[in-house]
Amino acid sequence: MQKTSARLLALLSLLQTRRDWSGDDLAGRLGITPRTVRRDIDRLRELGYPVRATKGPSGGYRLDAGAHLPPLLFDDGQAVALALALRSAATDETIGEDAARALVAVRQVMPSRLRRRIDTLRVTAVRPRGAGSASPVVTQILAELGRVIHAREELRFDYGDDAAGVAGVAGAAGAVGAAGVSRAAGAVGRPRRVQPHHLVTWRGRWYLVAWDLDRDDWRTFRADRIRPRTPTGPRFTPRELPGEDVAAFVAGRFRGTDGSTTDWPCRGEVVLGLPAEAVAPFARDGIVEELGPDRCRLTLGSWSWTGLATTIGHFDADIQIIGPPELTGAFAELAARYAAAAAGRIQVSPGSTPAP
Repeated sequence: MQKTSARLLALLSLLQTRRDWSGDDLAGRLGITPRTVRRDIDRLRELGYPVRATKGPSGGYRLDAGAHLPPLLFDDGQAVALALALRSAATDETIGEDAARALVAVRQVMPSRLRRRIDTLRVTAVRPRGAGSASPVVTQILAELGRVIHAREELRFDYGDDAAGVAGVAGAAGAVGAAGVSRAAGAVGRPRRVQPHHLVTWRGRWYLVAWDLDRDDWRTFRADRIRPRTPTGPRFTPRELPGEDVAAFVAGRFRGTDGSTTDWPCRGEVVLGLPAEAVAPFARDGIVEELGPDRCRLTLGSWSWTGLATTIGHFDADIQIIGPPELTGAFAELAARYAAAAAGRIQVSPGSTPAP
């Protein structure tokens, strides 16, 4: 039979792996009697672990959440995974400081063999170009947003703005006019009233997905601009998001759709005078088909026809437009605009007003 200390650690490890255990199952896994299991459960309770007895033919046990976080037991794989997750999280602008402190605490109690594995890994956060400088979100705000989502309580908040933030949202969305990405115009206005549904991350920023009660539509709010008001509102019944799930909804919103699909609202097809291997690395989620040693077919999507034509022009190659006609029109408009710019003239688009 194992020594008492080793047996307690083994018992704690089993209790952490699933919600409920019967006394007989624990006795069988540990090779001890049910009476010894009961004694060991009492010892764990004396050490501060909230083990609750459950009813059943042979009785059962459950490790509940307590008022304080007791010591936890991890195997080697779990400990390494936790440390790697904390090291990655330490590069985050929102929770980086807390993650770094947690990593120090975890590393201190690791065996030397595991510490060496962790110390060989260095993580550097590389921000995508054009992402702007994201304002860090106060951890308490994220916690409050998570609480009201879980409690299904209506939320009132002030929604601020800054010039860098607007550019950042446009860059993250890939479009200035991405549908459903809420932005305040300058100063904080009247409080927003929403039914909060999901807290998500997208390209390094936190967003709240919520049903806007005043606009009667889904909206996506930057969490670093939210300043919650108290008290919160009444409870609500969650609504069903358009699309397959929250990931598909958010991806669709940032592509300029209503969130019910992840497809780009504008999709076209061209033949480029470049080999497929030269185009593929820069085609994002487009489809590249080889047509010969120096030609390929590219099917690509974007938030607008002008945006799509501009993206295709980045390849700096001969272009044959396959379709649709809207893409041809966008190329014609861009050609006229660029020709006017080259000639030093001001090209006025339909419906726009020339600058004085």
